[in-house]
Amino acid sequence: MTLEISELDPREKFANFYKSFKTSEGEYKYRRLLSQMAITGQRSLHIDFDDLMQYDHELAERLIEKPFRYIEAASNAVGDVMRIINLNYAMKVKRFKARFRKLPEVTPLRKIRAEHLGKLIMIEGILTRSSSVKQQLIRGIFECQNCGAAIAVEAKRREERVVQPKICPNCRKNGPFKLILEESEFIDWQRLTIQEKPEELPPGQLPRSIEAIAREDLVDVARPGDRVVVVGILKPIREYSPRGSLSTFRPEIEINSIDVSEKGLEEIEISPEDEEAIKELAKDPLIHEKIIRSIAPSIYGYREIKEGIAYLLFGGVPKTLPDGVRIRGDINILLVGDPGTAKSQLLQYVSRIAPRGIYTSGKGSTAAGLTAAVVRDKLTGDWYLEAGALVLADGGVACVDEIDKMRNEDRVAMHEVMEQQTVSIAKAGIVATLNARTAILAAANPTLGRFIEQKPITENVNLPVTILSRFDLIFKIRDIPDETIDEKMSEHILRLHQLRGYTGPTPIPPDLLKKYISYARKNVQPRISQEAFERIKKYYVEMRKKGKEVGSIPITPRQLEALVRMSEARAKMALREEATKEDAEAAIRLMSYVLETTAYDRETQSIDIDVLMTGKSRSQREKLGKLMDIIREKIREISGPVKREEIVEAAKNAGLEESFIELALEKLSKEGVIFEPRQGYIMLT
Repeated sequence: MTLEISELDPREKFANFYKSFKTSEGEYKYRRLLSQMAITGQRSLHIDFDDLMQYDHELAERLIEKPFRYIEAASNAVGDVMRIINLNYAMKVKRFKARFRKLPEVTPLRKIRAEHLGKLIMIEGILTRSSSVKQQLIRGIFECQNCGAAIAVEAKRREERVVQPKICPNCRKNGPFKLILEESEFIDWQRLTIQEKPEELPPGQLPRSIEAIAREDLVDVARPGDRVVVVGILKPIREYSPRGSLSTFRPEIEINSIDVSEKGLEEIEISPEDEEAIKELAKDPLIHEKIIRSIAPSIYGYREIKEGIAYLLFGGVPKTLPDGVRIRGDINILLVGDPGTAKSQLLQYVSRIAPRGIYTSGKGSTAAGLTAAVVRDKLTGDWYLEAGALVLADGGVACVDEIDKMRNEDRVAMHEVMEQQTVSIAKAGIVATLNARTAILAAANPTLGRFIEQKPITENVNLPVTILSRFDLIFKIRDIPDETIDEKMSEHILRLHQLRGYTGPTPIPPDLLKKYISYARKNVQPRISQEAFERIKKYYVEMRKKGKEVGSIPITPRQLEALVRMSEARAKMALREEATKEDAEAAIRLMSYVLETTAYDRETQSIDIDVLMTGKSRSQREKLGKLMDIIREKIREISGPVKREEIVEAAKNAGLEESFIELALEKLSKEGVIFEPRQGYIMLT
């Protein structure tokens, strides 16, 4: 008898819930939401599952167990209550939808089993594919070709197909029937693919994914690369082979509601106790030093590098100007170092501690794998957009190891991501722009195995200047024997092995540091104070003035913007709303260290940013210009190809070193400026 009472019209129960549910403040929450729907023209009512549990525990449980029936009842009840609240709007809208959010537990994609079929479940993941929006027939009007009678056929709820009638109810004949498209009813339809989040992936496993169907106002809510929380009904879909239907079924989710995570930072749960601990930490005057010492504590030394990584993790403030121009807030860092200097360890650590971190190796990455790919569905022939690693790292950090081992054509795909922070695709008729608002931490090995101190960084690393110039900070890591450092480092490494843990307590535990970074990125948006403004301006102007005296360009507006980003990041580290002069000083100190180690021209004994921006310092450009003049003059003299030895001899007499001449001729040949018409002779192209 009790069961019969509880099975009584659920539509009425839901209507009562919408009308009578009150929040703890005494507000009629769903009455207000229904009124807003009429004003904004929405057709879906979003219901928090906790509210339903609180109001009627049994009704909530039945919704999970028998979702088809109960969601339909809840949707019909929305229309019933809307007729009371706003009759005019209710008459206009044919169908309302009840959409449920925030179920008590998340079902991991890996744990979906037969017991979940036909139930309402909640999953989390990354949207990797979305099809184009199609129109699905839900109510067909068929015309009998014998008597002209119109027959309406509704789509079967489980099969989702409109089946042609077998017999005309008017003339009792079995057809033929014609579908009248203009009188039939259609809804929007889209197929999505949701994949496991990278951080939840067990080691050595391929990520699992599930297909989901979005209808009506849920189409195009999310884009590939977005992190989504989906509530829906798990349905079995029969599989087919070329020989016919199989006895196996694959799971598919009929989406009831979909929520898109803004930046992924809210995925890290910060309790009130954590927030208290974070705010208490921020009051510490030594907070910057504590954070830097807490980064990769298992790796000895590298104070400047860890400071740069701290700025990268917190990030600056992105700005969108009134004319639509977006200035990135993320900081990009490149580590170039000798083998065995823990570059990969640093990258792996950052991918774990960042609120949203992805680690990838350059050797195993293609342009499509990093950015986005357009793929074709084998069954339907539809084209899909599939998000790559940098799009999946949107709002986080992408760690790219061995960036120098990537093919040039694949590496070019990173240019747009590093500056504009978007991925543009124009393939197979799909023209799209995806967000890739990610900081990039990359590592590379020297071209010849180890650093050659006499050569500039552009010759030491196999990376084009177009990529090098987009990094805010480039750190050179040398492995030089030094008795004091070697003794301390060996002791540190041996202690790690002996204790199987850190040699001492880290100032901030990794879990708390991750929450601290997430909290700062989400809640703090510092501005540059007037003192910091003046200090950065003074440094920039002075550096440009020094460069003018020696005829080089030591700094450009790119470095100026990097200084602003680092000052903002340092202010974020202390949860301050203003970047002070002290923050600007720290940023300037780190920038000066980087420029002195990577952009120093030994010949003019000054900083020349052109070493990074163009691959050639001013002094090198002058020498190259002199060599080109000699080649032109010699060719003009004899009106044809010139012997290589003659050019080398003439250049040596003009004061150029033989080693430079040989390298320059090789480079000019590679660049297509000169060529050899026959062995040992040189001609201009």
